[in-house]
Amino acid sequence: MTAVESQITYTNSYSIHQEETYMSQEDDWDRDLLLDPAWEKQQRKTFTAWCNSHLRKAGTQIENIEEDFRNGLKLMLLLEVISGERLPKPDKGKMRFHKIANVNKALDFICSKGVKLVSIGAEEIVDGNVKMTLGMIWTIILRFAIQDISVEETSAKEGLLLWCQRKTAPYRNVNVQNFHISWKDGLALCALIHRHRPDLIDYSKLRKDDPIGNLNTAFEVAEKFLDIPRMLDAEDIVNTPKPDEKAIMTYVSCFYHAFAGAEQAETAANRICKVLAVNQENEKLMEEYEKLASELLEWIRRTIPWLENRVAEQTMRAMQQKLEDFRDYRRVHKPPRVQEKCQLEINFNTLQTKLRLSNRPAFMPSEGKMVSDIANAWKGLEQVEKGYEEWLLTEIRRLERLDHLAEKFKQKCAMHEAWTSGKEDLLSQKDYESASLMEIRALMRKHEAFESDLAAHQDRVEQIAAIAQELKYDKPTADLALWARTDVLSEDNKVDHTLPSSWLAGEVQSRVKHLVPLRDQMLQEEVARQQANERLRRQFAAQANIIGPWIQTKMEEISHVSVDIAGSLEEQMNSLKQYEQNIINYKSNIDKLEGDHQLSQESLIFDNKHTNYSMEHVRVGWEQLLTTIARTINEVENQILTRDAKGISQEQLNEFRASFNHFDRKRNGMMDPDDFRACLISMGYDLGEVEFARIMTLVDPNNTGVVTFQAFIDFMTRETAETDTAEQVMASFKILASDKNYITVDELRRELPPEQAEYCISRMTRYVGPDAPPGALDYISFSSALYGESDL
Repeated sequence: MTAVESQITYTNSYSIHQEETYMSQEDDWDRDLLLDPAWEKQQRKTFTAWCNSHLRKAGTQIENIEEDFRNGLKLMLLLEVISGERLPKPDKGKMRFHKIANVNKALDFICSKGVKLVSIGAEEIVDGNVKMTLGMIWTIILRFAIQDISVEETSAKEGLLLWCQRKTAPYRNVNVQNFHISWKDGLALCALIHRHRPDLIDYSKLRKDDPIGNLNTAFEVAEKFLDIPRMLDAEDIVNTPKPDEKAIMTYVSCFYHAFAGAEQAETAANRICKVLAVNQENEKLMEEYEKLASELLEWIRRTIPWLENRVAEQTMRAMQQKLEDFRDYRRVHKPPRVQEKCQLEINFNTLQTKLRLSNRPAFMPSEGKMVSDIANAWKGLEQVEKGYEEWLLTEIRRLERLDHLAEKFKQKCAMHEAWTSGKEDLLSQKDYESASLMEIRALMRKHEAFESDLAAHQDRVEQIAAIAQELKYDKPTADLALWARTDVLSEDNKVDHTLPSSWLAGEVQSRVKHLVPLRDQMLQEEVARQQANERLRRQFAAQANIIGPWIQTKMEEISHVSVDIAGSLEEQMNSLKQYEQNIINYKSNIDKLEGDHQLSQESLIFDNKHTNYSMEHVRVGWEQLLTTIARTINEVENQILTRDAKGISQEQLNEFRASFNHFDRKRNGMMDPDDFRACLISMGYDLGEVEFARIMTLVDPNNTGVVTFQAFIDFMTRETAETDTAEQVMASFKILASDKNYITVDELRRELPPEQAEYCISRMTRYVGPDAPPGALDYISFSSALYGESDL
C-alpha cells in the first residue's frame, strides 16, 4: 500500500461549521511547527501528559508520543478510555499492515464522532511522523476535551476562553484575552485555582514579577490536589515570546473538567438565583400594589365625608371659600390620585403578565383591594364629588338671589322710611280744634288725599313684608334689624291723621329726583357687568371648543395605534410615547382653561350658551386621556414581554391581532364571551360547553365578562413558553445540598449570593427527618411554594 493509498480523508458528518473549524485549526497547527520549533517541545510534553492522565486509568502510559502510538494499540485504548466506548478488536500481528489497520480503526472512530482529518494518514503515524502524530492528538483533545465546552451559547475555544475570563474577572493583574501571553506570568492559572479552591492558594501573596514562582505554584497545587498532571515547564513558558496556544488550551481544559462539579453547582445556583430574582421582583410588585391600594382607598375614605358635608355657610364669602377649596381639590389634590389609580392598574396588569410568563399563579390582592374594589370606590367618590359641586353652585346661586333680595329690601325700606319721616308729628297736630267749618272741610279733603296715598303705600309695605318673609325663611341668621324695620313699617301704616297734600307732592318729587340718577348708575353698572360676563363666556368657549375635540381626536388616534397591525410592537411603542409627550405638552392649555373657569365662577357665571364643553367635561376627558395613553403603553409593554418570553414572531402577533380585531365588535379592545367563542371556532378550535367554560376561567379569572387582547395572546401561546418548574428548582437545590433532601444554612450562604441566601433562610421551614442535623431546612416545600400561592 502506497503512501497515497494509505492517506485517509474523512467526510465530516458533524456540520459544515465544525468542519471548517477543524480544518482551520489543523492548518494553524501546520504553520505553528514551521514557525517556531519551541512549540513542538511544549506540545510533546503537554500532549504526552494529557494522554497519560487518561491511559493510567487503563494501567498503562506512553513515554514517547511519536513512538508509542505507532502500532495503533495504545491509540485505540486511549480512545476507548476517553470515550467510554468499545472500538473494533485490534489486529494482533506485528507486521506493518497490521499496525496501519489498527491506526485506521482509531482514525475511523475519530471520524465517526464528526471529525474531519485532513492530511493525517495512518502510514505517517506508523512511520513516527512527529508533526502528524501531534496533529492527530490535538484533534482528539479538541474533540473530546474542548469541543463540548459551552458557555453562554459559545463553544470550543471561544467557550473555554469565556469561561476563563468569567472566572478570573475579579482578580487583580489578570486579564485573559488569549491562550498564549495572557498566561505567561502564572497569575491566571493561580486565579482559576483560587476561584474554585481558595484554600489551596493565598492569592494575595502572589507577585506579578515572579512568573516562574507563580507557574510552579499552580503546577504543583494542580498536580497534588486536583489530579491534573504537570504538562508544562515554567521556564519554557516564561522564556518563549508566545507560548504554544494548543498546549495552554489543553492544560487549561483540564481545569475546566476538574471543576466540572463546581460548574454544575454554579449552574444550579444560577438557576435558583434566577428563579428567586423573579419571585423577589414579583413580591416587590405585590407589596407595592398592596401599599398603593391601601393608601388610595384610605384617601377615598377620608375624602368622601368631606364631599358629603352639605351644611351651608351663612355668607357668600364663606361659600365661595368652599368653592375655592373644591377647586384646589380638583386641580391640586385629585390629579395625583388619578395617576396613582392608573399606575395601580398598570402594576397589577404587568404583575399578572409576569406571573403567567414565569409559570406562577395569578396574584390575588388582600380582601377589598381588588382592582374592581378600587374602581367601585372611585366611582362612589366621583358620584359624591359631582353632587357636591352641584350643591355648591346651587347654594351660591341661592345666596346670590338672597343678597339681591336683601338689597331690594333695604332700598324699599329706605324709600318708605323717607316717606313716613315726620308724618306722625303732622298727624298728631290738633289744628282742627281752632279751625272753622270751612277749614275743617279743607282738612278733611287733605286727609282723604292722604288716606289714598297711604293705601298705595300699603301695597308697597306688603311687598316689603313679603321680601322680608322670604329672607327670614331662607336666611334665618341675617340682620334681625330687617325684621324690626318691617314691624315698624306695619305700625306706620296705621296713621289716620291729616297730612298736607303740598308736603306729599314735595316729598315724592324729592324722592324721584334722588332715584333717577341712582337707577341710571345701577343700570350702567349692570350693563358693564353683563358685558364682562359675556366676554368671559366667549373666552372660555373659544378654548373649550378647541380642547374638547382635541381630546376626543387623541383618544381615537390612540385607539387606532393600539390595534394597528402594520408595524412592530416597538414601532407602536415609539408612536405611543410620542403621543404621550404631546399630551403632556398640552397640559398648559388645560391650566389656562382652568384659570378662565375660575374667573367665571368668581363672577358667578354658571351657564355658557357658546359651548357644549363644561370645565367638568374637559377635566373628565383629560383624566381619561391620561389614563388611556398610560394603559395602552402598558398593554404594548406586556405584549413585548409576552412575545419575547414565548418566542412569538411579529407575523404570528399580527395574525393574533387581526383575529382579535375582527371579533372585537364594539371596537373597545375587548371581546365578550360569545365573540371570543366565535374567534376560537374560526381558528379551528372544537369547543364544547365544559371546555369553553374552562378556557374562560383562564382568560377571565376575575369574571369580568370580557377577554382582553393580552389575555387572548396568553391563551394562544400558553403552551409555547419555556419556564422553570418547581421540579427543576428542587433538582438545583439537591445539587447544592450534595444529594441530600435538606440543605443547611452554611450551604446556602456558601453557594448563593447573600441576598438570595437570606431570602431562602428566612422562608424555608425546618426539615423534619431522622437524618437531619439541627437547623436543616426543607428546600422541597420551599420550591413548591415558589410556584404555589402568591403570598410567600
